[in-house]
Amino acid sequence: MSPTFHYLIMAEHSMFQKELLAKLKDSGLTIGQPKVLDYLNDHDGTSQKDIARGCHIEPGTLTTLLNRMEEAGLVERRMMNGNRRSLYVFLTDKGKEQLELVTAAFTEMEAEAFRGLSETERKTFMDLFLRIYANTSRED
Repeated sequence: MSPTFHYLIMAEHSMFQKELLAKLKDSGLTIGQPKVLDYLNDHDGTSQKDIARGCHIEPGTLTTLLNRMEEAGLVERRMMNGNRRSLYVFLTDKGKEQLELVTAAFTEMEAEAFRGLSETERKTFMDLFLRIYANTSRED
């Protein structure tokens, strides 16, 4: 059997998640939380709707995830400009500390994934993968 694109994507995702959680096992972070912390690194103080869209998480699932993160002291939700209908999510100091662990784990895992590839090969792969991502993430 020759490997198919869908199989490789699913297998790599599973292995990546497993390895990430192993690297972060002593942090107390659970599945989904590293992705949200990583997103907030570039979008601190953003709406829950934007986090859900940016992380490809259903809004209801994100609410549960953020509730746990807020209970753990990783994030806080605040109203902005008196708008009670929208809450904005901010990293706390503890969340920023956990983000450092997540960033280090992602960096280490990416280095391992690209081991043995030249910088040109890495750039080519990323360019192609971004095109595939754009093709599959179009909103109709």
